[in-house]
Amino acid sequence: MALAGRLTRARFGQTHGAAESSGLGDHFVYGIMGDGDMMEGVAGEAASLAGHLGLGNLIFVYDSNQITIDGSTDLSFSEDTAAIFRARGWHVSDSVDGQDVQGLRRALEDARSETTRPSLIVLETVIGRGSPNVAGQSKAHGAKLGAEEVALTKQAMGWLEEPTFWVPDEVQAYCAERVREKQADRVAADARLQAWRTADPESAASWDAIRNGKFPEDLGTRLAQGRRGIQDATRNHSKAVLTELAEIVPQLIGGSADLAGSAAPPMLAGRGIVGPGAEKGEDPFLGRNIHFGVREHAMGAVSNGIALDGTFIPYCGTFLIFSDYMRPSIRLAALMKLRAFFVFTHDSFFVGEDGPTHQPVEQVDSLDAMPGLTVFRPADGVETAMAYGWGLQHAQGPIALSLSRQGLPALDRPEGFELKDILRGAYRVRDTADSPDVILLASGSEVALCLETADSLAKGGVEAQVVSMPSLELFDAQSESEQLKLIPDDGTPVVAVEAGCGERFRRYVGRRGLIHGLKRFGESAPYKDLATRFGFTPEALSRSVQEHLERSRSSQS
Repeated sequence: MALAGRLTRARFGQTHGAAESSGLGDHFVYGIMGDGDMMEGVAGEAASLAGHLGLGNLIFVYDSNQITIDGSTDLSFSEDTAAIFRARGWHVSDSVDGQDVQGLRRALEDARSETTRPSLIVLETVIGRGSPNVAGQSKAHGAKLGAEEVALTKQAMGWLEEPTFWVPDEVQAYCAERVREKQADRVAADARLQAWRTADPESAASWDAIRNGKFPEDLGTRLAQGRRGIQDATRNHSKAVLTELAEIVPQLIGGSADLAGSAAPPMLAGRGIVGPGAEKGEDPFLGRNIHFGVREHAMGAVSNGIALDGTFIPYCGTFLIFSDYMRPSIRLAALMKLRAFFVFTHDSFFVGEDGPTHQPVEQVDSLDAMPGLTVFRPADGVETAMAYGWGLQHAQGPIALSLSRQGLPALDRPEGFELKDILRGAYRVRDTADSPDVILLASGSEVALCLETADSLAKGGVEAQVVSMPSLELFDAQSESEQLKLIPDDGTPVVAVEAGCGERFRRYVGRRGLIHGLKRFGESAPYKDLATRFGFTPEALSRSVQEHLERSRSSQS
């Protein structure tokens, strides 16, 4: 969120010709953290990145009461946090007494005056302070005091025992005065913003366009037209689409976890580096390319913060296998219904020589199981472009794209096909003249395999329809009648094909259906050798389908 503020200030905080700035992006972002937060890995990742970027608008108050659920932090935590944060490039005020209100006020003022470094205020406190039997103990962490201890605490503090909930008059008066002050601040801020609008209407119009976030209804189809007929890896299609979108969507901003050259999101040409990597003389926050470093968890969390700010649309990317490191951030994005693009490449055992540690098997199934997350696993450039278009126009939450490392053919779609059919989540790419003997269901790189397999089966007298299903979530959102057009309940065998677990297709194939997937970890070898070893060739898949059809016929006789 602090980064989004700096990005906003660099673009709209200053004016061209007006006497004063708009005030946009001038705010501070405050946070409160405890001992447990300080131990979490994502805190270290994020603090490191914030210090590197010099986010002087970020202020955290560390409530250091040295207690966690299990007891004293001496059990598990002995770091010099102030020294660590100084080493990360933070301004630190340490050993501030938690009961010294004026001392805290001075520390906050010092933090606000530090414009080139984020600030940490280490506040030394006592958990449950004032409670005779609980203060300074772990049982104050998550349990109620109880009526008796509340009464004892009030007595110890010289507080009225009745009424149960009491706010002194002077506190009410103070808060009312602060409300009046802030209302006056809002009036002044509105006046300053209006003066900026008058002095710089061009920048004001750009600001309004970005905040409105409206996109052409045909955005996806326009992008898809440029991807027709191109044989390439879907990760490269994604790069091309994002690069094109950068010219259309000025609020698009993002980067990758140290993988810009080999993985997912592109370095947007001519769009600058955010932070210390900026060109000399350029505002470091005018850039659009974020180098997240090898900090996947924080990368996802930072993207969420940018999305929450509401001005920019974030994307971030890494290998699909590393989505495991990002899962808490992705889950929170889904929970909060944030518009963010999580771009994952190298999405199957077709990664090849990197071996089983880098070959995702269960990751797509895991992402598909997450409520509120729309997963796209496109089969070619057209599906990739339509996924981005849908995400910008219609998404009510985050999007995850699962993209291939290896090159894929451009699908030859049937006559009469309309691009909007892709956004039903599934569509038929190969039909049969009569009722099919089997329906082959796949997404991503396996769609092309199914098309080859269908041709092979036809030579043996088996007629197969092929359905591409780039998004199970979009397909599930269709009416039952629409779903039955592609996957009827008339007993036609359905075979799902996925270069991974593939269990996400179970609800479509049924208990008697076949999922031709990979129920084990991969191996290190050239991807074509692995395709042969794991049965992902037209010949092997044809045999698997024919054997399944024979079993189905036997069970019915």
